[in-house]
Amino acid sequence: MNFLDSVPAIRRIETSRDDLLAIDVVGHISAADGENLFGLMEAAYALHPRIDVLVRLVDHDGVDWANIAEETLKQGTAHAMEHVGRCAAIGEPDWTADARHALRDSPSIEFKHFETEDEAAAWLWLGVQPTGKQQGRG
Repeated sequence: MNFLDSVPAIRRIETSRDDLLAIDVVGHISAADGENLFGLMEAAYALHPRIDVLVRLVDHDGVDWANIAEETLKQGTAHAMEHVGRCAAIGEPDWTADARHALRDSPSIEFKHFETEDEAAAWLWLGVQPTGKQQGRG
């Protein structure tokens, strides 16, 4: 095992809003990283009935969707539809069309994609700023 294998691909970004979950998604997302993401979202929902989400993709290299438990995906989708208001996606690939399709039963979620060079506009769109701290799991 390489020491880099233990570096989490989902990294929480501290922000100026308690009701916003901001994360960096770095490299390849394993099933364990996906489960971690759903756990971070559940924790945010426990504190706030409605949240906004910011996802910044960094050197994205795919997701192991097939290896994430089907029940986790179903529950994660259902809870997102209940709790998420806005979602800003920064970087490539632009996955917002796929998310809109997957969450088509929830027209209340507003997705917006921003190019990497337009990151400041994403933070502004959500009315939030990063505080400079970044965390690993949980």
